[in-house]
Amino acid sequence: MGFAVQVALFSAGLFAGIVLFIELGRRLGVSHLARESRGLTKGADAAEGAVFGLLALLIAFTFFGAASRFDDRRHLVAEEANAIGTAYQRLDLLPDEAQPELRALFRRYLEVRLATYRDAENREYTKAELDQGSALQDEIWRNAVRATRRPDASAPATLLVINALNEMFDITDTRVAATRSHPPRIVYWLLAGLCLVAGLLVGYATSVNPDRSWLHRFVFAAILTLTVYVTIEIEYPRMGLIRVDSADQALVDLRERLH
Repeated sequence: MGFAVQVALFSAGLFAGIVLFIELGRRLGVSHLARESRGLTKGADAAEGAVFGLLALLIAFTFFGAASRFDDRRHLVAEEANAIGTAYQRLDLLPDEAQPELRALFRRYLEVRLATYRDAENREYTKAELDQGSALQDEIWRNAVRATRRPDASAPATLLVINALNEMFDITDTRVAATRSHPPRIVYWLLAGLCLVAGLLVGYATSVNPDRSWLHRFVFAAILTLTVYVTIEIEYPRMGLIRVDSADQALVDLRERLH
């Protein structure tokens, strides 16, 4: 089952759960009103305010964190494209005989980097592409070091090349770390649980009304569910419907310039 389907099913279950808990809360309130002529429980506003306040804070922090990581991942793609482009240009500082092989390796490496996150749900595929990229890094490094040791190589120029290669290699580790940086799954279960509790409290508070307001309960459930759904989608932008693939255009444009 794909990630998008799992998130859709989770969201559908959350929506149904919120609606169900609203109805459960209403029935609890109606039952209480039938037993007590004084009305609903007094002094519960503080508890309700605490629950809704905690829900609002958790939604805000979770969504803000997901959006921040989404932007960071887009910026990292642009940074990698700049790092590869800079290192490729600095190959001009190496002896002419060493440049053709290194440029060919750079083009192969760029193709691998473009393909690495093409199917992020397939972990075996992603790992194989990462391993291939690491192997190409080693080969590029060996060839570059060999070129810097040639008698006609300039020491200041080779230092610029080595520094550019280090930056190009380091950004790949940063991107890997960024793709693995997520809040614990328990945070999303806590968020879902608070949404259900909020539905229960809403149903209980509105039980004084003789008629059910289906519009309000559906809108309440839909807004909470949509917020949780979008947050999860943004948190995993290579796997769901909301994707960061457009940022790869920087690498695609670089590929056109290198050929």
